[in-house]
Amino acid sequence: MKNITLGITGATGIPLAFTLLKQLLELNSQVHLVITSAGIITANQETGISLSANPNTTRNSLIKHLNLINCDNLYVYTNNDWYAPMASGTNVSDAMVICPCSMASLGKIASGIGDDLLCRAADVILKERKNLILVPRETPLSAIHLANMQKLAALQVCILPPMPAFYTHPKSVQDIVDFIVGRILDQLGLTNSLVKPWGCQERAVG
Repeated sequence: MKNITLGITGATGIPLAFTLLKQLLELNSQVHLVITSAGIITANQETGISLSANPNTTRNSLIKHLNLINCDNLYVYTNNDWYAPMASGTNVSDAMVICPCSMASLGKIASGIGDDLLCRAADVILKERKNLILVPRETPLSAIHLANMQKLAALQVCILPPMPAFYTHPKSVQDIVDFIVGRILDQLGLTNSLVKPWGCQERAVG
């Protein structure tokens, strides 16, 4: 069983996070979830799901609205919970994904600013040489954004922008979401059926 920290910020892309959460639990991962206050607002705006600063209320809402399974493996924390396990290198997760990742959070991580649980957990992942995956959502990108991403990439952080693939001939927004989530799961070393390996697609005739 993999131990994964999942961070959700206020950047657009909450459907990516919720699909990833569902997939991680279905793949029998233990998930430690932290959502920023901006993430709670964006979740309501993009999905209609009302979350709360109360972690138990948020956990119950996610279980109900996303029909989550393996719920015993889901742990939810407030963004100021300094007693959460991922706040210390003595209880570090196997990997961390921040999806979606705002440029504000990315900038703080690049600067080593761990003033909330999400950024502190990312700092712990970095110092303990674990796998950190950031799914940045912003467009266009400024030179500051690019410099911060380059700085993190030099530290072996996986920068995974949610760019769709059209060779898969997506029929819906969910198809695009599934492709991106599949690529995240690939980076976590979790086998999934969301993305067909290259060469397994049907070839165009003519």
